[in-house]
Amino acid sequence: MFPRAWSLARVTLVVLALLWPNTAISAEPPASFNADVVPTLTKAGCNIGGCHGKAEGQNGFKLSLFGFEPADDYEYIVKEARGRRVFAAAPAQSLLLLKGTGAVPHAGGKRLDPKSDAYELLRRWVAEGARPSPASDPALDRIEVRPGSTILARGGKVQATVVAHFRDGSTRDVTKLTVLEAGPPEILAVDASGLVVAKQKSGSATVTARYRDAVAVARVTVPFGTSVTNLPPTKTVVDELVFKQLKELGLPPSVMCDDATFIRRATIDICGRLPTPDEATAFVTDKSPDKVEKLIDRLLASPEYADYAANKWSALLRNRRNAPNEDGKPNAAFHAWVRDSFKDNKPFDQFVRELLTSAGPVDENPRAVWYRELKEPANLAEDVAQLFLGQRVACAKCHHHPHDRWTQADYWGLAAAFARTDVQLATPVKKGDPKKNIPDTPGKPLAVALKAGPAMMPHPRTGAKLPPAGLDGKSFVLADDADPRDALAEWVTSLDNPYFARTLANRYWKHFFGRGLVDPEDDLRATNPASNPELLDALAKRVVTDKFDVKKLVRLICTSNVYRLSSTPNEYNADDRQHFARFYPRRLNAEVLLDAIDAVTLAKSQFRGVPGGTRAVQLPDNQSDSYFLSVFGRPDGASACECERASDANLAQALLLMNSEELLAKIGTPLPEPKRDPKAKPPANAGPKTSAGERLAKLVADKRPHAEKLRELYVVALSREPSADEMTTLTAHIEKKGDDRAAYADILWALVNTKEFLFNH
Repeated sequence: MFPRAWSLARVTLVVLALLWPNTAISAEPPASFNADVVPTLTKAGCNIGGCHGKAEGQNGFKLSLFGFEPADDYEYIVKEARGRRVFAAAPAQSLLLLKGTGAVPHAGGKRLDPKSDAYELLRRWVAEGARPSPASDPALDRIEVRPGSTILARGGKVQATVVAHFRDGSTRDVTKLTVLEAGPPEILAVDASGLVVAKQKSGSATVTARYRDAVAVARVTVPFGTSVTNLPPTKTVVDELVFKQLKELGLPPSVMCDDATFIRRATIDICGRLPTPDEATAFVTDKSPDKVEKLIDRLLASPEYADYAANKWSALLRNRRNAPNEDGKPNAAFHAWVRDSFKDNKPFDQFVRELLTSAGPVDENPRAVWYRELKEPANLAEDVAQLFLGQRVACAKCHHHPHDRWTQADYWGLAAAFARTDVQLATPVKKGDPKKNIPDTPGKPLAVALKAGPAMMPHPRTGAKLPPAGLDGKSFVLADDADPRDALAEWVTSLDNPYFARTLANRYWKHFFGRGLVDPEDDLRATNPASNPELLDALAKRVVTDKFDVKKLVRLICTSNVYRLSSTPNEYNADDRQHFARFYPRRLNAEVLLDAIDAVTLAKSQFRGVPGGTRAVQLPDNQSDSYFLSVFGRPDGASACECERASDANLAQALLLMNSEELLAKIGTPLPEPKRDPKAKPPANAGPKTSAGERLAKLVADKRPHAEKLRELYVVALSREPSADEMTTLTAHIEKKGDDRAAYADILWALVNTKEFLFNH
């Protein structure tokens, strides 16, 4: 009945306690298992994934993750193991408390102080009979952190209070029962009681509160204390709200960049290519006040805009093949559909509806390629949520999302919209036997069809049949023969959907600034708030007002003076990474960089399986046999996350740019061809065939003065002319070398290896 380690005296005390009448009357209301006990265990860390909250539990004791299933937890604590974890007769001798205080060996260490309020609450609950929460307990509606927004000087303090709102209209201070976190940690800290302390670094920070299955966030601004007065003119709502925040922070922005930097920046970001020398010169010399607007409009009207948009979205929509010998026609057709959609400026809500409701064989409807990579309802639901709603719901597949509101019912209700979707994979031609008069059996293309029967998915824990529903929990009203994907598409793109427009706005902000207002750009949960919530709301509102016109969104962002800020930091904003007080430099994408090198050297990369002259940005899928693109992080299209595109520098990139045969061939000074067995296969990492660059030969044959040729070369590569010091150094190098071909080869090599060339500033 009792643990072996118990002494006779302790057993005697328990027996006496059982017989002794309990005459104590508590002035406090009875402790609630759901509202008090479970949050106390959560705050103590008992039900986290590294302890008893993991799937298999810990040392024979299991709890639901973060207490999201209190009914199960009650069974585990009170009834499991013959009820040995709680003793109402002697509450302090309950194994739940003995383990938590470390009075008996506990692998998790001491989690409770016997003198703490948390310990007393658990002891009182046991003494009251360790009862479950009655059905009459009011349901939790939401929580809020007070104050919701505050300004703290460095070293300042404020007491945060967490208030729970219940559906019966009642409220309660639950600060002591709430898990509180603050960040970034270098700016803000919060203790278990809710005391918020600003550290010695300034910026925007948040206090995140989690009580039961509800989360809430409060914003804290720690100003830099600098007067911000000399701001660029306000042209758009972007300027208005970014500069407003910078003034509140006391964070002066950088000055605006020069015209040469801007045209290179905008052309790369919108079209994925370098501006031509004529374009760069015309923009720099243009004195008209609306030249930025005219430039953005011209870039958006160019075919390269659609190429670059297709490059982005084709990878996100998993337009990929698993091997080079797979039929690439469906992928090319899907890529063409994406490209044409952006070329025609198809409203983004229409683009998404057409994608989600794809049906028929792939040769008639290339959008079916998206279904081929995902196939199952769960995978389709996860991608829809992440791509178009900014919600990473994968955690809710197995349990309540630990950092958001999503439950298993939410997850499988969304997946039920694809329950009738039948993804019929392509089958190859089956060869017959002419000798036996058996003809070939024709193959079948990939196709998407509907299965018969109701659209339902089983709840993995309860077994309940869940109908199709949006993440708002409202089931779709469907006729028996209706395609539930139609209802899903309408819900996703609805003007009332709180996620769709915000996700689109945030994704494109990330594209142009290198960081989302919410970062990562597809993780718009309550516990990951926007760095400028007012701006994200304004952009989302404009997206809806403009009827999901992507070009208007791009124009709004790119014609702002915030987008024109220099990347050169001032004495205040060098460490800024979330308020956009300057432009954040970023390395050119792999495809853009390869095309840029080709443009500077006048070389042409040749890729297998596509027409000659296809640029890297125009490649339809991941099978491009390019070592260069692989090394520089081109995404494989295996996920819906933009994080698949690697932008970090590595040694392989440095070696490739310094001395690879591919680059030297483009410059015009290839290494001697190594001796190889003509029958041997080429190495696996051999890049595409590359024509020798023509730039070097043209420079050598050009009889103009070196200064003129160097100015033209700089405009090609950097959209600007060389400075006086650069011109002096370059001409001196040519004269010292005594060999124009070797000298210009050095200059070409140096240009494509400079940070100014490799990065968008």
